[in-house]
Amino acid sequence: MKAVVFNDKDGLKLDNNYAKPVPKKGEALIKVTLAGICNTDYEITKGYMGYNGVLGHEFIGIVEGVNTEGLSDDLKAKSNYLIGKRVTAEISYGCDDPDCEWCAVKNYRHCPNRHTLGIWRKDGCMAEYVTMPINVIFEIPEEVEDEQAVFVEPLAAACEITEQLHIQPIQKVVVLGDGKLGLTTALTLHCQGLDVTLIGKHQNKLNIAKNQGVKTILLNDAKIDNSYDVVVEATGSVSGFETSMGLVKPRGVLVLKSTIATGKELNLAPIVINEITVLGSRCGQFKPALNLLKNKRIDFKPFISKIYSVDEAVEAFEANKAKDTIKILLKF
Repeated sequence: MKAVVFNDKDGLKLDNNYAKPVPKKGEALIKVTLAGICNTDYEITKGYMGYNGVLGHEFIGIVEGVNTEGLSDDLKAKSNYLIGKRVTAEISYGCDDPDCEWCAVKNYRHCPNRHTLGIWRKDGCMAEYVTMPINVIFEIPEEVEDEQAVFVEPLAAACEITEQLHIQPIQKVVVLGDGKLGLTTALTLHCQGLDVTLIGKHQNKLNIAKNQGVKTILLNDAKIDNSYDVVVEATGSVSGFETSMGLVKPRGVLVLKSTIATGKELNLAPIVINEITVLGSRCGQFKPALNLLKNKRIDFKPFISKIYSVDEAVEAFEANKAKDTIKILLKF
């Protein structure tokens, strides 16, 4: 099959003869139709996580078959139902050891023996076929178009914030950063009825959120005056982190939605002085995200900069680097 592969020796390439995966016990074989390029995929090509293999973790596809060996009667029934259906899958799955505290509550993202699609110990979805365990697969509602459904993974990550943190309607929330992550987070919090403002450097990107009802401010016009109850850092930069500390109220909450790797010295004294709570937030559950898409609470089409065929995958990754690019999709 065709697959978009990265390894330390050859770098990023399209492999036209990659081995088609065979589903293991409890896994479904899914024919991929559409996949999204995430900044994490780009970071992997620079050495992040030391991952080698098929890239990608944002996708939709059609279930072609399931290896039902070892499945419960309920999951076998689900398997039979899903064959031929349009689906997506949460990106992490665990060891399913009955003694694993994380798998017991289906919080696979923290299982110490987890596999993470296209990131850790599991070939990704930028290929004609992918396999995933049936218990992390979700049917896409008929009402949701492909170009909306492919955004379910980053949307679920944004929904994770309010799963972790109760934000009161009277509290002021700000999202810092107008990239894919910041835009998705601001739109998600807004559609959940919260008072949210998006701060960014690019008016064209801010307009995407503004056109869907979110208050926006250009960074140069923003007052950095410790006036927000909750600040979501979504820039992935040291300067963004420092600005975030200047935006959050004393005893407020700073949510770190992006990973910041730096050798630069950081002054963390404001966190102690202002007694700020720092909350790390990563992946989320797909069900609430799919419900938002089904109810058309967010429109992701303005995010799409271009759709490339899988044969143009290397070119698509180059296009993803452009500053004016928001989201690049790969069609299979």
